[in-house]
Amino acid sequence: MKRHEAREKALQVLFQLDNTDLTVEEAMGHIKGQPTNVFYEKIVTGTVEHLEEIDAALEQHLEKWSLARLPKIERTVLRLAVYEILYMPETPKRVVLNEAIELCKTFGDDGSSKFVNGVLSKFTEQ
Repeated sequence: MKRHEAREKALQVLFQLDNTDLTVEEAMGHIKGQPTNVFYEKIVTGTVEHLEEIDAALEQHLEKWSLARLPKIERTVLRLAVYEILYMPETPKRVVLNEAIELCKTFGDDGSSKFVNGVLSKFTEQ
C-alpha cells in the first residue's frame, strides 16, 4: 500500500470514529481493500492516541471557527495532517500539506481544500 492510499484509508477510519462508539480495530475492519501496513496503522492509532493534543493545536490555529463547527471531513483531514506534522517529523510538512489538499479534493466539497490549506499553512510556517 502506498502512503497516499494509506492516508485515504486512514481518513475513512478516522471519519468513522468521529462521534461513534466503534473501537479503532472495528473501524479499521470496515475499510476494505489491500492489507494494512505499518504506516497506515501508525497514522490511525497515533491520531487517535494524540487526539486531545491535536485538537488543542488546531483550536489555536482556527480563526473565527471552533473545531466542533467544522464539517466532519475537514476536521478529520486536519486531524490526520496535524498528527503527521507534530508527531512524524520525518515526513516533510509540504508533503503533508499537499496530501491533505488532495484528500479534500477527493472527499470534500469545493471549498474544503482551500480552507484546509489555510489552516495547515500556519503549521508549516512554524
